Amino acid sequence: MSGTSAALTPPADAIAPVRHPDAPAPGELIGAHYEHCFGCGEGQAHGLHLAARAGEGVAVTAEFTVREAHQGAPGLAHGGVLATALDETLGSLNWLLRVIAVTGRLETDFVRPVPLGTVLHLEAEVTAVDGRKIYSTATGRIGGPEGPVAVRADALFIEVKVEHFIDNGRPEEIQAAMNNPDQVRRARAFEVNP
Repeated sequence: MSGTSAALTPPADAIAPVRHPDAPAPGELIGAHYEHCFGCGEGQAHGLHLAARAGEGVAVTAEFTVREAHQGAPGLAHGGVLATALDETLGSLNWLLRVIAVTGRLETDFVRPVPLGTVLHLEAEVTAVDGRKIYSTATGRIGGPEGPVAVRADALFIEVKVEHFIDNGRPEEIQAAMNNPDQVRRARAFEVNP
């Protein structure tokens, strides 16, 4: 990525990422962490409905289709929506590390316009870990997984405790998520994203 800030460059003593033994298997759909998440939740009428799959190592792939509700300029995806797609894909990497983490920094390059109706093919991988800091990178391509790059990003995620969400979220949503009788959905609501 051109012009990446020093904050997104792992220190020399950062370690290589290690896939957790309980991570989803390569090819497995990761699924939404929370029904109302704008990036991955099915409960958001205008959300991205991004579907991520575990890849090899500490990598994921994802796709989302740019719909009418996602446009900025007429007929083109809004840059913020594309940044959200990159952020959601990068956040999905935390499932492979089995950590709770939030976006600390996201730097995005917009390389070419993305028209409505386009399927954006996303790839992301963790590049290094330094304590609570997780360094990662992602690209979004149009026309297929090997197509031209339209967007790319570098990110820094910070590992947090579940209290981050409980202490900072709106009480009604926190309580509703905690009261979900489905224990898996209850736990997943707090696992990934800021």
